[in-house]
Amino acid sequence: MNRVAFYTLGCKVNQYETEAMQELFEKRGYQIVECDEFADIYVINTCTVTNLGDRKSRQFIRRAKKLNRDSIVAVVGCYSQVAPDEVKKMKEVDVILGTTHRDKIVDLCEKAILEDKKINMVKDVNEHKEFENLNIADVKSKTRAYIKIQDGCNQFCSYCIIPYARGPIRSRNLQSIIDEAQRLSEAGFKEVILTGIHVASYGKDLNSISLVDVIEEVAKVDGIERIRLSSIEPTLIDDQFMRRVIKTNKLCDHFHLSLQSGSDEVLNRMNRKYTTQQYKEIVKLIREYMPNVGITTDIIVGFPGETDREFQQTYDFVKEIGFSRIHVFKYSPRKGTPASKFKKQIHGEIKQQRSDMLIALGDKLMKDFNKKFLGHTLEVLFEENSKDNADYMEGYTTNYIRVKAKADDSIKGKILPVKIICEKDDILIGKIEEL
Repeated sequence: MNRVAFYTLGCKVNQYETEAMQELFEKRGYQIVECDEFADIYVINTCTVTNLGDRKSRQFIRRAKKLNRDSIVAVVGCYSQVAPDEVKKMKEVDVILGTTHRDKIVDLCEKAILEDKKINMVKDVNEHKEFENLNIADVKSKTRAYIKIQDGCNQFCSYCIIPYARGPIRSRNLQSIIDEAQRLSEAGFKEVILTGIHVASYGKDLNSISLVDVIEEVAKVDGIERIRLSSIEPTLIDDQFMRRVIKTNKLCDHFHLSLQSGSDEVLNRMNRKYTTQQYKEIVKLIREYMPNVGITTDIIVGFPGETDREFQQTYDFVKEIGFSRIHVFKYSPRKGTPASKFKKQIHGEIKQQRSDMLIALGDKLMKDFNKKFLGHTLEVLFEENSKDNADYMEGYTTNYIRVKAKADDSIKGKILPVKIICEKDDILIGKIEEL
């Protein structure tokens, strides 16, 4: 049996697409092995959000050929899409795919073996108008499953390479989404996460359909008890959206609302499509419908030209909103984006100081949010054994708080009520209540 290994960098969408490609190989009789093992084919699913992602991709390309000099090395994904000539120059690479035609990866790898020549299938992603169906029939995770519903992005934020790597918006057929949700339910999954490159734009390339329609239809699938969204633009949400999703009784009270900066001047330079006042009003609206909602976000510090005053505005805004969790990133110039050419690039030490300040604030906000639920009973979807105590199981609440309780792994995949007793190391600890 031929062996194939995968190495995946980047986002949840990449991870989903890797699982889909693994299934294509398995259907042809290949054995999936770990990325550091001897294999006949190595598939590197690349990320290009940062220059570091490019470097890691190149490092593993070289490493794969050292593991087996006679192997076929296939490079796919965002890095090869935006820099195909750079990838082509690497002598270790045999097959080059971008962010399209990955459904043909097995045929292309086998063709490379037979013809003993380099194959480059990277096309202009802007010519690709249809959603590429890379379905997953056998999800490898145990409790939560991702459903990719959308690809591409039309936003063109000044710091982001993704629109150039993924191309324009392409939405997945609604029935195909429902069919996958049905398969996942039959496999025992209770929670699904709707994901994509820019999920909020779902349906803009289709007629009379949007993300809220997807949520409503997936909610009708028997057995699916929770629906979660990956990162979304705040401007998606209005009163009608909230009224409709509340009626499903299945959308989790957790939103990862992209912010990036709490300064309107910086948001404008970033080419973001909202103001801090709009963001604040949207958070207020969500909390009116979901009082216990967890609001998480991403923040970029040290964006070109960010003054001390603008950073302070971000710091104060994050504090005012009261996020349940924040992810802080130091701005890194990405070749090919407008922001990489902006003047007044910020010194690394200043970025680090600002990052440290926001991370400390984020830790405090998370603790404050978690402590609000001490003494309360929360529904927890248990996912895995606790890493620091084998007698405990861990999982997440609907509003994305990590909880652990004393139990064995027979409760894995079950949603159970847990009375919260205390907090330790940012995890709530509770006792499973009698059903």
